Amino acid sequence: MDPVIPLRRGLGAAAAYVRSAPGTYLWLAILFVTTVALHHMPPEFEKHFLRQRSTNLHALSSNPLRAFITSAMWIDGGHWLPYAALYTVFHAQAERWLGTARWLAVCAAAHVLATLASEGALLQAIRRGVAPLSAADTLDIGVSYALAGVVAVLTYRIAAPWRYAYLPVVLLVYATPLALNPTFTDFGHFISVLIGLGCYPLTRSRGKAWNPKETLATLRG
Repeated sequence: MDPVIPLRRGLGAAAAYVRSAPGTYLWLAILFVTTVALHHMPPEFEKHFLRQRSTNLHALSSNPLRAFITSAMWIDGGHWLPYAALYTVFHAQAERWLGTARWLAVCAAAHVLATLASEGALLQAIRRGVAPLSAADTLDIGVSYALAGVVAVLTYRIAAPWRYAYLPVVLLVYATPLALNPTFTDFGHFISVLIGLGCYPLTRSRGKAWNPKETLATLRG
């Protein structure tokens, strides 16, 4: 067999997979471009630049729509490859299952509502004197709230009893930081998980749940 044929088949399968989740990979492409841009910025300017695109209290009070949109286009830390893997494993699967519109609704709900919850908690902490006033300008960007919501909604993609093993793992991953050394971001992540679970109505009529046992049986022939 021509060794080029398996390569072409593999590339064709990868291209088909990308086309099946256009929203996921368009978002990932934007994150790649913005991450490359960050790598060309001086560190001092980078923090200032990102703070202007953050969903902190100052930005939310002046231009909330802009804050929500721009904060979802940047990754703090500049590591794109881990997000490429996570988007492929979680976002792409959710988009292929729910369809682009419903997947985007889950992402938007988790991103917006969890941000409002975490920043609302921060505002109360500032008013009570528990957090400093400077926390109103805290850097708060990234795509992790949307990701947490999608990770959670995928619970309904998995057939029972497998989903009852998946869900505790998800809750443990997001609840552990909140229990051990809580931050407002950890609180937002956990709220995102609850929002994702609350998106169950969007999952109705989306076909048969995935059964890992059936997939293994198919692979074994």
